[in-house]
Amino acid sequence: MNLTYEKCGDYLIPNLIPDPEPEGEVRKFGLMRKSYVENHRRGIYSGLLLSGKLKEHLLMIQEQAEERFDLLIEQMAKQEGVTERLKAQNQMLWVRRMNNIRARAEEIVREEIIYCL
Repeated sequence: MNLTYEKCGDYLIPNLIPDPEPEGEVRKFGLMRKSYVENHRRGIYSGLLLSGKLKEHLLMIQEQAEERFDLLIEQMAKQEGVTERLKAQNQMLWVRRMNNIRARAEEIVREEIIYCL
């Protein structure tokens, strides 16, 4: 590591400049991951926090989870025949089925990505 120091009186103080935080907003799946790691994997959480990599980790998990979630919804809807045609014919049935599909997809994402190490 290349550290520079600044003289302050008789002491040398290191110039510590943190790496810039990654761009992006931590949303639902990222916050779920943070809560899980913070409460159940304290060592990993502390390591990520101290190294400054926590937000990067959360954004990566969030991206993977959102992609998997969208893919699961698309596949389940196709397999179960939940289409725009059904939406036009019987909107309440379509909403009920889509809510069920979303709930199942979220449960799969939680088990496969959020709560996995």
